[in-house]
Amino acid sequence: MAPRLEAAAIGKVYPGGVVANDGVNLSVNAGEVHAVVGENGAGKSTLMKILFGIEQPNSGTLRLDGRAVSFANPSEAIAAGIGMVFQHFSLVPSFTVYENVVLGAEPGSGFKFDRETAIAKVRALSERFHLNVDPLAPVGKLPVGQQQRVEILKALYRDARILILDEPTAVLAPQEVEELFTAVRSLIAEGRTVIFIAHKLPEVLEISDRITVMRAGKTVGSVAAAQTSEQALATMMVGREVSLRVERSKARGETRLSVEKLKIVSESGTTVCEDLSLSVHAGEIVGLVGVEGNGQAELLEAVAGLRRTASGRIDVDGADIVAMSVLKRREKGVASIPEDRIAEGLATGSSVAENLVSTKLADRRFVRSGLLDLKAIRANAERLIAQFSIRVGGPDFAVGTLSGGNMQKVVVARELSEQPGVLLVNQPTRGVDLGATQFIWKSIADARDGGAAVLLSSADLSELLALADRLVVFYRGRIVAAFVNSETLTAETLGMYMLGIEKQDVATMKRAL
Repeated sequence: MAPRLEAAAIGKVYPGGVVANDGVNLSVNAGEVHAVVGENGAGKSTLMKILFGIEQPNSGTLRLDGRAVSFANPSEAIAAGIGMVFQHFSLVPSFTVYENVVLGAEPGSGFKFDRETAIAKVRALSERFHLNVDPLAPVGKLPVGQQQRVEILKALYRDARILILDEPTAVLAPQEVEELFTAVRSLIAEGRTVIFIAHKLPEVLEISDRITVMRAGKTVGSVAAAQTSEQALATMMVGREVSLRVERSKARGETRLSVEKLKIVSESGTTVCEDLSLSVHAGEIVGLVGVEGNGQAELLEAVAGLRRTASGRIDVDGADIVAMSVLKRREKGVASIPEDRIAEGLATGSSVAENLVSTKLADRRFVRSGLLDLKAIRANAERLIAQFSIRVGGPDFAVGTLSGGNMQKVVVARELSEQPGVLLVNQPTRGVDLGATQFIWKSIADARDGGAAVLLSSADLSELLALADRLVVFYRGRIVAAFVNSETLTAETLGMYMLGIEKQDVATMKRAL
């Protein structure tokens, strides 16, 4: 029997000679979950865009049920039974679930919209595939996990027989991941086919039947999920052995960062966080756990001086820094690796050398008599490029020309070029490949071992469990649980508190804070 979907010798070259796909082969059988994994820049996204008609290949053949096909646009792919759920959703927040699902394909005759039929169809699909979402709920008020289900319903409403899921678990709590996997298994049980793009290898192994690995625009190979391992997949992806293990802190010193009864409000005056109290010691990493939007990012911004506080204290080495400017806080030893490296961490049109001194323009090593010392700036860049293994043609290359992982290394190099007293880290490896992840984890651990108090937020619970010495859980702008990290602490346990299902007694929480 022919594969349900086959890509044979696919080639895609972008203007400027950038080769994204180089003879890529993918064979997906009917009724299976087929994962596609690879580092950033491996060509996964380009291949998926070709399968969905967003991009067209320069060479190669696509076959659907053994028949050669080509898609000039996504509408043709949808008509052929292919649907795709992107990592960043395209929903109308003010519309209800059913309105979003049927938008552009509304039931009815002429200009008359059949509202009852639309609701009934969406409800039936939701129940049939265990997606459990209320058709009448406004999408803007739904948590991210349910918004994702709406995107899946949109594809199923258009009768997608093949569903491409792009990084579907990236922002989900463990319980939401399990609910997603239940829905995926329901799709497979009805003969649908799912292509699963992901970075988290344990999840890939759990849900997939077969896995195709890509590296540098080429297909490395395909393996049965039951016959491989996380380590074997990582080695195939990177081309060498990768170990994502960090030794826990062996000793911690005095309290370097202390937050006491902190209240943070938005620009409109709405309370974002309140009654936040925690401490971080020298030589320790404290992980901030929570579904995105529950206050973790706002706390990091408040400590960095990027967000005003309504009340409470933030102490660094015993001194209240609430009234200090960002520059003064940096002089106190506060360093920050922000969530969005492009919007907040880098000037993409400036050179690597310029970015590496962008927070040091009052430093006499680089500025003399009001003029930049270009020789010193270049020497600094050459030293950090070598120290942090930044892959770039030279210090004068624009940061915007680098890969995501190397952009992040520039931010990390700048913030850790000198030992910080307090290190604030938000989503350090988001969109970063395994090789860069390994290096960034080691850099954070080295800063910790050098005496930094590290406050770390990540949507990846495996990252938090690997790096943090203690973990603090946020829910609706409050700290609701705290744990000393151990081998027995699991992502599932954290997930129960992240979603507000479990509550921790105050005495237990205070012992871990």
